[in-house]
Amino acid sequence: MPAAPSTRAPLPPRTGSRTDTTSPTLLHEDRQLLVLGVIAAIGAVVIGLWWVNTPAGSLRTFSDRLTAAGRITGLLGTYLALVEVVLMARLPWLDRAIGTDNLTRWHRQNGQYTISLLVAHAVLTVWGYARADHVTVASELRTVVLHYPDMLAATVGLALFIAVSVTSVRAARQRLHYETWYFVHLYVYLALALSFAHQLATGNDFVTHPVSRAVWVLLYVAAGAMIVGYRLGMPIRSAVRHRLRVYGLVREGPNHVSVWVTGRHLNELAADAGQHFRWRFLTRDHWWESHPYSLSALPDGRYLRITVKESGDHTRGLQRLRPGTRVIAEGPYGGFTALRRRHHRVLLIAGGIGITPLRALFEELPARPGDLTLLYRAGRDEDVVLSAEIEKIARYKGANVRYVVGPRTMRPDPFAPRSLTKLVPDLVHHDVFVCGPPGMNEAAIAGLRAAGVPRSQIHTENFAF
Repeated sequence: MPAAPSTRAPLPPRTGSRTDTTSPTLLHEDRQLLVLGVIAAIGAVVIGLWWVNTPAGSLRTFSDRLTAAGRITGLLGTYLALVEVVLMARLPWLDRAIGTDNLTRWHRQNGQYTISLLVAHAVLTVWGYARADHVTVASELRTVVLHYPDMLAATVGLALFIAVSVTSVRAARQRLHYETWYFVHLYVYLALALSFAHQLATGNDFVTHPVSRAVWVLLYVAAGAMIVGYRLGMPIRSAVRHRLRVYGLVREGPNHVSVWVTGRHLNELAADAGQHFRWRFLTRDHWWESHPYSLSALPDGRYLRITVKESGDHTRGLQRLRPGTRVIAEGPYGGFTALRRRHHRVLLIAGGIGITPLRALFEELPARPGDLTLLYRAGRDEDVVLSAEIEKIARYKGANVRYVVGPRTMRPDPFAPRSLTKLVPDLVHHDVFVCGPPGMNEAAIAGLRAAGVPRSQIHTENFAF
């Protein structure tokens, strides 16, 4: 096995580099508002088309109003389902604009709204039809599902949406392997296809209103193009262009390994410290699955490095990779970068393998002696990785490093406001980058907020799917 590249000494930041603390681009919060504004504007168009297509005097009876409520919840639910697909499309520009954490949170919340609206659509529509036909809801449901065009397919589609929603609940996610969760979520595409056929056949806004039909077809085509372009086209292009392969492996401890990857034209990837790729290693056992791993070293145009903890079948398989193994990397993704920085002083808080993006940021961030502090939390000594590199960077930059190793119940609590302000006395004047398991992130954020750090100065990345 060829030796992996040695970790290079950190270099001074270049003038005008992307690590400058000011940026001419929109602030992170402004970009989020802009994206939300676009989503809301298109939603307003959907409501407007429904209103224009609703004849005057058509909402006189209770059954009419129930059916109308069913129509509008169905239209909004379908629109949010398309938004859900776009959020899943792995658009690098969207991921960079709002950040992976926010994208994941939006995806989860939007999914809840989608399911609620689609279930309401089914209930209200069948109830309205039953009132109009003077039959029971059960009888009307049987008629609608079995005799209306494409309604059986739409019912299956709704059941698939509900199944995906159930597996997204935190308690369910914690019991599922990543691969199982991932493949269940692919059923969203099948659910949308089944629902689209029902809309074309029986949807009032499709059947009798050409403008509405054209708008909805355009929305479906746009969402489909993003999926095909970014989830299929971009990985294929990247594989052909960069021809990534495993260069070598380095054991970082009893349960950790660093994988060095090389290829062609890596500078074109424009990856920043703190970002991640979705990695697909083309071995017999793992070619069909991709997993997100952050860069654990600053990319230099020749090599990319990830550091992985053994925690499942996929990560265990990485320990046995051979040099020369072909790799497909989708990305880079994420807004957890130095561009979030607004203050000269920075605190980095890492938990376990969450050190990987922070180790790269620790190297990249320009800082005067004393302006940069790293707090590294781990449950056991063997969970502390890359410490030699961290110490080397700290000596070069005059940065402070503090290791906190012990169980979650250890006292004093390292994330208590008093502990944090003791470590960093002028904490409120720092940007804080936090990366680790969700529980640690929540504890760190709570402690930081209690210590007076504004939420806009706290930047997070969760290590969870």
